[in-house]
Order: sequence, then structure tokens, then C-alpha cells
Amino acid sequence: MRYTLSKIGLLLLTLWAAVTLNFLLPRLMPGSPADAAIAKLAQNGPVSPSTRAAIEAQLGVPTGSAWNQYVEYLNNVVHFDFGVSYTFFPQSVASLVGTALPWTLVLVGFVTIVAFIFGTLLGVLAAWKRGSWLDTLPTVGGTFASAFPYFWTALLLLFFLGYVAGWFPTSGAYSSSATPELSVPFLLDALYHSILPATTILITSLGGWILGMRSTMINTLGDDYVTFAEANGLHPRTVAIRYAARNAILPNLTSFGLALGGVVGGSLLVERVFSYPGVGYLLYTAVVNQDFPLMQALFLIITISVLLANFIVDILYGILDPRTRR
Repeated sequence: MRYTLSKIGLLLLTLWAAVTLNFLLPRLMPGSPADAAIAKLAQNGPVSPSTRAAIEAQLGVPTGSAWNQYVEYLNNVVHFDFGVSYTFFPQSVASLVGTALPWTLVLVGFVTIVAFIFGTLLGVLAAWKRGSWLDTLPTVGGTFASAFPYFWTALLLLFFLGYVAGWFPTSGAYSSSATPELSVPFLLDALYHSILPATTILITSLGGWILGMRSTMINTLGDDYVTFAEANGLHPRTVAIRYAARNAILPNLTSFGLALGGVVGGSLLVERVFSYPGVGYLLYTAVVNQDFPLMQALFLIITISVLLANFIVDILYGILDPRTRR
């Protein structure tokens, strides 16, 4: 209980620091968040003070003392109110994030979990059958696949399977003629459009899980308690899974927590290449157009998701390895 409470306290402290830093950074930057919009208007002629004041009020530029701004900001964070987007004006930031987030969670989240599970299992198998083809095939294949950057693999799949063969759609999350709804035809259409992006993420991330698990598994197999279990005549599968793999998976679990926390941020390059309407693509659009409210909301969400994922990993660590609770 003390271990869990200490982790909860650390999580709350880190969350407060992240939220506060997210409040300070835009205010430490030179200029006003409305300067970009005013600069565009100034190309057509001088902008009067009243027009500037109206734009600042419409875009929610903070006023008053720093403390009042901070209190108002915390209240807005609790209610997830980050104002309106400069790029998609007058749409609110909350509605934009709410639309993009499910696409990223389904695509990147599902593929990350699948890659971790299969990569871990293949890593265990490769280490247990070290020196055989069951070791060589996944190790060499994983090394080769992980050597390619995300965007390069995405471009290859897009060109050969999308443009040349014409087997899969080349952009978007669903057909332009489809209406987003919870129906079997739409879900099948969305699944069809997600094949290339999902395959890209799976290919480029699977190798890392295989190699990481294989390395830690080989080190664990040389420990005394594994040798003792083998000497007692336990079944090889029991030794591999219950003794070696259970401890070897701990470093991989940390990496999985970081990867799972990064799911909310999406896979920016993959979503950009395939024009997939996820958080990564939305973040790219916000950065290119200097959409500060949207960037601020996305950065905060990504930070919080990483912190929560690490908290969950810490709790799992305590369950899998009770020594960490001391």
C-alpha cells in the first residue's frame, strides 16, 4: 500500500509540474498568440486597435495578472477548454482532439499492443531456441525491418501496394462517399483503409521488441535460479515462461509503457504519409500553422498519457517483481 501511495503522490506531483510548464511556455514566448492572425490581416492594410482587441478576445488571449491567468488556466484544463483553433476557426480545440483521438487510439494503440505481444513471444522463442532457425529467422528479419525508418517503409508500401498494385487505398481513414457511423459497412471500410498504416507501424516496431526480449531472455537463462529449475526436472516450457520470461520481460515492460504512452501522440510521419486523420496529423497541422491553442492541448494530452502509462508500468512492476516495492 505504501508503494502504491508513493507512486500516486509522485504521479500527482509530476502532473502538476507538466500542467504548470504547459502554462508557462506559451507566455514565455515573444509576442501574443493572436499575432499570427493579425499579421495575415495586416497584409491587406493597417489593423486598428479595436480590431486587434476583438481578435484577441475572440481567440481567447489571456488577460489580467499571472496568478488569475494560472487559476483560470487550471480551471480550463479540468474542463478541457483550450479555446478555439486558429487553423480550424471557429471549431473548438476540444472538438478537434475528440475527433482525431479515436482514430489514433484504434490504429496506433492496437498495433502497438499487437507488436509488443508478438515481438515478446518471438523474442522468448528465439532465445530459448538459440542457434536454430527459430532464432535466426525472427532475429535477422526483425533487424532488417527495424533498420528502415517509419516514413521510408510507409512510402514503399504506399507506392507498391497502393499506386502500382492498387490493392489498398492511398490516403484517408475511410472512403469519401462513406458516412462515419457505427455500422458494419463503415467499420469494414475503415479497417480496409487502416491496413497500410497499421502494417507500416507493425513492421518497423516488431523488430525492436524481438531483439530486446531476446537479449534480456538470454541473460536471464544464465541465472542460477533458472539452472536450478532445470536441474529439478521441470518442463522446459515451464522454465522458459514461468521462470525466465517472467523476469526477462521487466525491461521490455518499461519500453512498452513508454510506447503505450506515446500512442496518444500518434505516429506523426505515418499519419502524414497516409493523410490519416489522427492526433499525429493534427499535431503536424497545428505546428505548420502555428496554432498555439491546439499545440498546447495536444502537448499536454501526450504528456499526461506518458505519465499515466509509466504509473501503470510502475504498479505492474511491483506485482511482477515484489522486490521493487521495498
